[in-house]
Formats: sequence, structure tokens, C-alpha cells
Amino acid sequence: MNSNKSKGLRFESVARKYLQEQGLDCLEQNFHSRFGEIDLIMQDSDMICFIEVKYRKSHDFGGAASSISNLKQQKIIKTAQVFMQKFHKLRNHGMRFDALILQQSGDGITIDWIPNAFYAESF
Repeated sequence: MNSNKSKGLRFESVARKYLQEQGLDCLEQNFHSRFGEIDLIMQDSDMICFIEVKYRKSHDFGGAASSISNLKQQKIIKTAQVFMQKFHKLRNHGMRFDALILQQSGDGITIDWIPNAFYAESF
């Protein structure tokens, strides 16, 4: 496993643990479709949350939040459609697209959870 993939999995684990501490349940991690990947899929009450996890060492170039491009959002939305088709039992749940930003801050990491970071125009 390359070091970027290893770092990504480590920060996704930090993000999953943080969200579980906030009361969310993990349904899936690293869900793949032909359109792309969703880092975390979690349930928050009756809401299915598709979560993009981003880590950055610094705020240079806009920080982590600015790296979730429109193209990346569209890939996540299409992959979420595949997930919802695969798991019919979840169709009665609402959906949202969140971002969880991990940013190096001194000796630690700050976590910024952004519910409804972006929206699907039609689903």
C-alpha cells in the first residue's frame, strides 16, 4: 500500500471515530462504483450521509475544503445513487452530502464537520 493511501485510510479512521462520537453509525467505508468512491457513508437518525474526508497540512492553496471540486462532487453524487439503488431498504431515508475537514494545527489536528457541504440538484 502506498503512503498516500495509508495516510488516507488513517485520516478516514479518525473521521469515522469522530462522527461515531457525534452519534452517527457507519454503514460503509470506501464504497466504490464505476463513477468513483465515497470515503464514509454514515447514518444520522433517518438521514444517510455521504461524507468526503479531506486532510491538509496547511491552508495553502485554499486548504482542504477548496479541494472538493465540482467534478469530485458529481462523482460522489453518482456513486451515492449507485449505493441507494443497491440498498433499497434505505430509500425512505433522507440524504445529504457532508465534508469532514482535517487540518494540521500546531501539534494536533482540528476537525471541521460541514453537513450539507454540497447538494445534488436532482437525485
